[in-house]
Amino acid sequence: MGRSENTKIMIAAWIGSVSFLIWIYLFTGRGRFWHVPNVVNDRKVLLVSSPRIAVVIPARNEADVVGQAVRSLLEQDYSGQAQIFVVDDHSSDGTANVARWAASDKAEQLTVSLAMSLPAGWTGKMWALSQGVRQATPFAPDYFLFTDADIVHAPDSITSLVARAQRDNLDLVSLMARLRCSSLAERALIPAFLFFFFMLYPPEWVSSPTHRTAAAAGGCILVRAEALARMGGIAAIRNELIDDCALAREIKRNGRIWLGLTQHTHSIRGNDGFGGVGHMISRTAFYQLRHSGWLMIATVLGMAITFLAPPVMVCFGGWAALWGGAAWLIMSTAFWPTLRFYSRSPLWAPLLPLIAIFYMGATVHSAVRYWLGHGGEWKVRLQDAKTHLAG
Repeated sequence: MGRSENTKIMIAAWIGSVSFLIWIYLFTGRGRFWHVPNVVNDRKVLLVSSPRIAVVIPARNEADVVGQAVRSLLEQDYSGQAQIFVVDDHSSDGTANVARWAASDKAEQLTVSLAMSLPAGWTGKMWALSQGVRQATPFAPDYFLFTDADIVHAPDSITSLVARAQRDNLDLVSLMARLRCSSLAERALIPAFLFFFFMLYPPEWVSSPTHRTAAAAGGCILVRAEALARMGGIAAIRNELIDDCALAREIKRNGRIWLGLTQHTHSIRGNDGFGGVGHMISRTAFYQLRHSGWLMIATVLGMAITFLAPPVMVCFGGWAALWGGAAWLIMSTAFWPTLRFYSRSPLWAPLLPLIAIFYMGATVHSAVRYWLGHGGEWKVRLQDAKTHLAG
């Protein structure tokens, strides 16, 4: 065996051992993110009191989903007062009319308003949320529930959120709604979206006052009105694209937050094949990396060593195969609880390296879109580009 061949084997063994050590850390030292923590059960909960809830739904061209979302909120088993404020963000598909139709028998619980023109320095969703908060001011809510137009809430959703906030004296409670997982693209890619999100933001760390980690899931956030006012309102995060995590970060500076999962509050938004899922990832990936090309390169290399190297090292034999195989086994074991949450077969678990390639590609695509002036595009609105276009 030549010197060059020995060198290759040594490098492969070194890469395999690094991958193994990374997975030992992820499995044992990163807040047990992988075990699908904080899943909300459907058992009945008792409320200390029934505070007033203002539900704010920003909606831009959501006629195909907003009716179901509004209806699910009108049919809550909550014992207190809950008022729904839909902010029509300049839709062209009749979103406002669909929302009103959904509440035709409970029209007094729904207020539909048209957002004013988007000012400079604001993202569209944040401006719509701020408009909803302003509309809700006369209602004098104790809490705001920020939710999306594609989220269908379980009947006990508001009760569970308020009970959690009361029990643990929390300023913000957020639930990661179950994303749709029906098409081939969704079955292949959506469980990994949850897995990677919790890898970045372990819920145990989010909920711990001793960790700085803060995150929330934008589809379902209950925030105490006093805490929102204390941080300066929505204006404090007016230009944020990853607004849910930004809100959680601001609230956690002077309060307590909690992030969990739910099976029965779910998104009904479909993703148009692999391209649709890719766009969902790409829309904010480069923003998450602070528009840094160097951070993007480091992220891609890190993902390659973490996710791609283990199966590749198995092909080298010797120590490389041993370390790589062990890392691949830990990776698959870590992914299995997330697959089980989405009722997927465990046979998907060893395929996480292939899925990671797709996410790496979406990250690079996000950077390219930003550099071409199309960053953060949502509903024909650019929100994160070198040439920023508002409106």
